Amino acid sequence: MTPSPEAEAEAEAGTGPTDPLDSLVLHATDNAVSWITLNRPDAMNAVTWDQRERVIALLAEASADPAVRAVVITATGKGFCAGADLRGAPATGERVPGDVARTIRLGAQRLISAVLDCEKPVIAAVNGTAAGIGAHLALACDLVIAAEQAKFIEVFVRRGLVPDGGGAYLLPRLVGPQRAKELMFFGDSLPAADAERLGLVNRVVPAGELEKTARAWAQRLASGPTRAIAMTKQLVNASLESDRATAFAAEAAAQEINMTTADANEGVASFVERRSPSYEGR
Repeated sequence: MTPSPEAEAEAEAGTGPTDPLDSLVLHATDNAVSWITLNRPDAMNAVTWDQRERVIALLAEASADPAVRAVVITATGKGFCAGADLRGAPATGERVPGDVARTIRLGAQRLISAVLDCEKPVIAAVNGTAAGIGAHLALACDLVIAAEQAKFIEVFVRRGLVPDGGGAYLLPRLVGPQRAKELMFFGDSLPAADAERLGLVNRVVPAGELEKTARAWAQRLASGPTRAIAMTKQLVNASLESDRATAFAAEAAAQEINMTTADANEGVASFVERRSPSYEGR
């Protein structure tokens, strides 16, 4: 993990997050949508150890709560997430071989896995700069909506570091190996419009329409067949690492399970009765 330029500057100045954690990661559930908002705008939302743990916990709660049927991750201010701010992590003694790998496994990789494994669809509403682990947090989401001024930066190479937090896993699957290498080798800032062209972003909208668009998309997801969407997410994610036989078997098994849900029965009944379905997420 690499601290963002903003986090490094803040650390050098001797300042740090002093607000209660629930004010640094805002949370609200509205119309079956869990809204998770990073709220350290002065640090471009560089995410601390405590913030990361809270986001992971909120994603786990969303998975387990039948009343939550979609998730939105967004941020306040000009930045979505400028990277990792490592202050606040548990104190360690002298570093020994294995410490860095363990920190990454238990830290940035857990955060990305929490998004990928969340049983509810997750939308990233990217309001500004997404750098380092912040870019990976956005790209791990199922759908990405970006404001026109947003940009994505694989900042690691600028520090002489290897991408962590799942970057080398996510990017080739989204844009192919050559494009992924270009982004990671050079560390150039990628504007939202170019990110959309490459397939990293689903939709680019004016800043004033970001929340409105995210809310509309989330509401559509929240009114859908929640379990079918969850299994679809699992199938798509797994298919990237499966052979055809395995993927086809998983698809058939998922449909077998899905057909036991109330929403599947409602979907079929509504089709036969020529009416709009009313899904309850069960």
